Amino acid sequence: MASDFSFDVVSKIDRQELDNALNQARKEIESRFDFKNSKTEITSDDKTITIVSDDELKMKNVVDIIQAKAIKRGIDIKALELGKVDSAALGAVRQVITLRNGLPKDKSKILAEKIRSLKLKVTSQIQDEQIRVTSKSKDDLQKVMNELKAMTFDFPLQFVNYR
Repeated sequence: MASDFSFDVVSKIDRQELDNALNQARKEIESRFDFKNSKTEITSDDKTITIVSDDELKMKNVVDIIQAKAIKRGIDIKALELGKVDSAALGAVRQVITLRNGLPKDKSKILAEKIRSLKLKVTSQIQDEQIRVTSKSKDDLQKVMNELKAMTFDFPLQFVNYR
């Protein structure tokens, strides 16, 4: 009896690692001399990170710090979508970073088309915010994973539930 093997293609952020990266960034900002007497603040919720700082130069430095800490924690910075810098109260500036979590339907369709275009004996099925790829051959699944890793997308990809 031949059984099917499968894996899921997802795009998600490890919330705990992101919280750790933001805490490390806050500590670094508190200890840096160029941020002394600055009103720089980093807040976050489930979908966004909000940064408030004195000027655009400090804002850029804070974003660089957050990105560096996220990379060290294994978070792909493609998951952080930078918004534009707006004016805030008392001459400060604000930037909202949107967190990309899950595969939107339009991106899922593109990904499923790419998988089909590989001409391997695999089937891809869009399930909510992930894609399940199944095949009778583990080798074909490995080929799909390697091909998807080689392609560049504007969102991070992870492969989970490999069975």
